Amino acid sequence: MSKRRIALAVVTAIAGLAAVGIVAANPVHHAEVHTQSWSFNGFFGSFDQAQLKRGHVIYKDVCAGCHSMNLLAYRDLQDIGYTEDEVKAFAAEVQVQDGPNDAGEMFERPGRPSDQFKAPFPNEQAARAGNNGALPPDLSLMAKSRAGAGFLGHDGADYIYSLMTLYKDPPAGVTVPEGMHYNEAFKGHQIAMPPPLSDGDVTLDEQAKDIAAFLTWAAEGNLEERHRTGIKAILFLVIFTLLVYAVKRKVWANVH
Repeated sequence: MSKRRIALAVVTAIAGLAAVGIVAANPVHHAEVHTQSWSFNGFFGSFDQAQLKRGHVIYKDVCAGCHSMNLLAYRDLQDIGYTEDEVKAFAAEVQVQDGPNDAGEMFERPGRPSDQFKAPFPNEQAARAGNNGALPPDLSLMAKSRAGAGFLGHDGADYIYSLMTLYKDPPAGVTVPEGMHYNEAFKGHQIAMPPPLSDGDVTLDEQAKDIAAFLTWAAEGNLEERHRTGIKAILFLVIFTLLVYAVKRKVWANVH
């Protein structure tokens, strides 16, 4: 988690630029974002661990084939309620390069909890080659890079939810180039990523909320800690103000 906080300022900017790079932006078409109610919003907000686990499964099964999360380590998943053994099993599902060994050669080994999430492509060129020239952005800080005044003044989770649910047929008179898709939540309304989610045993709406919550946690894993710190600070200020007022009353009690 600390690594994500240290890299936040730099990677937020990079993630934003990378995301814009996968579309042919059109300034005429403004992005539409639908505001949702989130358990982690508000002064006393907290993450729903069951929702985060569902979002992790969606990332692993749907998103991880194209999108990396380079600032997240497998051991971070214990923060959302997975056991140590479960985290070890998730890590062991992938093969990571390590070495050199005693012979000076690199080798493959099963992943460990301390490893970062394995990226789907070895480098940017391979990622573009596998996605018709588009570069899928890293999702580690996607929710952060899309939050606040820096992007339409909307919450990052709202943006991700809207992006997942606002794929539409283009309106009359609008031509979408081959390899692009019409999405009302994306600035320019043309995005290279095809619709990643669809209705099934779980509705598209619920899946979109789950992945949005998971990506928000990935970008702001210390959100609950900040909320607790804020509450303590306010309580301190209230008590300090009352003490100062009491001292003032006592000092000036006999002064007319």
